[in-house]
Amino acid sequence: MRTDICTCPVTLSSADALEDWNAMIVAFLAHGTQTPVHLGALLTAEPEFAMAHAARGMFSLMMGRAELVETARQALASAQDLQRQTEITAREAGWIVALARWLDGSPTGAIAALEDVLATFTADTLTAKASHGIRFILGDSTGMRASIERVLSAHGDDHPCRGYLLGCHAFTLEETGEYKAAERVGHAGLALAHDDAWGLHAVAHVHDMTARPDLGIALIEDNTAAWSGSNNFRYHVWWHKALLHLDRCELDVALGLYDAQIRSDKTDDYRDISNATSLLMRLELEGVNVGRRWAELADHSEKRVEDGCLVFADLHYMLALTGAERGSAQDAMMARFARDAKKSGDMPVRIANPGEAALAGLNAFAEGRYDVAFRHLATARPAMQSIGGSHAQRDVFERMTIDAGLRAGRFNEAEQILHDRLAVRGGNEDRFAAVRFDKINYARRIPAQ
Repeated sequence: MRTDICTCPVTLSSADALEDWNAMIVAFLAHGTQTPVHLGALLTAEPEFAMAHAARGMFSLMMGRAELVETARQALASAQDLQRQTEITAREAGWIVALARWLDGSPTGAIAALEDVLATFTADTLTAKASHGIRFILGDSTGMRASIERVLSAHGDDHPCRGYLLGCHAFTLEETGEYKAAERVGHAGLALAHDDAWGLHAVAHVHDMTARPDLGIALIEDNTAAWSGSNNFRYHVWWHKALLHLDRCELDVALGLYDAQIRSDKTDDYRDISNATSLLMRLELEGVNVGRRWAELADHSEKRVEDGCLVFADLHYMLALTGAERGSAQDAMMARFARDAKKSGDMPVRIANPGEAALAGLNAFAEGRYDVAFRHLATARPAMQSIGGSHAQRDVFERMTIDAGLRAGRFNEAEQILHDRLAVRGGNEDRFAAVRFDKINYARRIPAQ
């Protein structure tokens, strides 16, 4: 039996097919544009390879698009048919179980299946990255870190994918507040995997969270090889750069990056929509008039009202809808949340809490009902990590909560959230926090009328 780049046995019959499989693994780890190309070539050459079908299904679900759920179901059916017809490895069978569980509404069950695979195949970087990705979708930062650290020892200096695993480790360290270690591990990973966009972005997160925008901007500009050739993840790196310029109060630069890079392709990928909507909202909170930019995002978001794949995506769609004042679509989203919250499964739980409260808060904020917005957003806060994404991505909702509190005159409560936010960032005060603390101190000096 042949062995792939992760030192795992694979039921592939030809060297060419193995080459496609290995190329697909590296492209997936690097967020490369060629992932579907290599996977497609492999499925054409060896359509009887069950794990390739399972991978196609898993990658489809990671896209967070309702129409791709059927693609994933078809991939599962193909994989299961092949499993019944041929002998496959435990790793390949584990991926089929993971896909089936996710389609059954349990991404947590999918993670458990992938972790079972990793317990046997500890050098399996592909499975480690897949588990990492699903945990990221669920906001499980401690689980992400534990998972990666369990397989670190199997990724020694001679492992061809070690750099990519270090990039994942760096991100988990950053998301769990170990900023110095994250920066060190991230740079070590980039030295081995020069095209690791995820590892680069992990270090960019560190500079964001530690309020060092100059270093973050330099990091991104000096390491274009790590991300310029990646898939739409490159827009996310541009987004990080815009946030760093925002922290330097270079609002015009941030808006310029929005037009020239972040929305250079007007896609409806939820990750691209989230980059765009969260940046526009941050700019609006700083008093920038973003003009009609909301309308383009709302046009895409209106078509996603009934998707219901990810709460993280839905809340960013709602930012677009409220920004463009699409009242009927906002109402439809609220109604769909109310329906979905009554269902069973990992996502309905998150829709019920914090989704419904957060959604109501976004609506109220857009309508200028800041006290109501604050109450709803503050109610959602304790569970917001469960919607997935990173601290930096969810920070747009934290900023809106704080600003809603300030506009509603809830200075003590807003101040406490600012201190909570400061603690998560290791005590490093960014410009947003400094400006808001100044506003609170100024307001307290004004005598009551």
